[in-house]
Amino acid sequence: MSIETVKAYFRAFGMEGRVIQTENSSATVELAAQVLGVESGRIAKSISLKVGDGCILIVTAGNTKIDNSKYKEQFHTKARMLSPEETLEYIGHAVGGVCPFAIKEGVDVYLDNSLKDYATVFPACGSSNSMIELSIEELEKYSKFKAWVDVCKPKEI
Repeated sequence: MSIETVKAYFRAFGMEGRVIQTENSSATVELAAQVLGVESGRIAKSISLKVGDGCILIVTAGNTKIDNSKYKEQFHTKARMLSPEETLEYIGHAVGGVCPFAIKEGVDVYLDNSLKDYATVFPACGSSNSMIELSIEELEKYSKFKAWVDVCKPKEI
C-alpha cells in the first residue's frame, strides 16, 4: 500500500485533492511540522503496536509519547512497537508514511485524547512526504476508529 492507495481511498469521498505531497520528507513529527510550518502537536502520528496475534494503530498528537502504565491498563499488555518490517506486513504502510487510512483488514484504530487539543491535525497519507489536514470529526470518520483512548503522557510545557 502507498500514497496511491490512500489517494484512491480518499477519492471515494471526493477528497483526493486534499492530500498534500511535498518535495521534502515529512517522515518524522519534527520534519512534518517544519515542512507545514505548524506546531508538532498538530502532526497526528500513527503508532503501530503489537497486541496478541495482531496489531493496532494508535493515532496521537505529535508532541506526546505513550505512557506505558496507561497503555497496559487500557490494552492489558505491555506496549511493543512493531518493527519496520512488521509494520509494512501488518499495517500495509511503510514507517514514515503510516496512517489510519487504507490499512489492512483486522487492524483496529484508536484515537488518543491528546488530539482533542487541536481543531485540525495532519496525519500521513501512506508515504514519507504526504499528509492531509483533517478536523477531528473528519479524522474520526475516515480513520474508522474503534474508540477514543487516554494512553499518552501529559505534554511537557
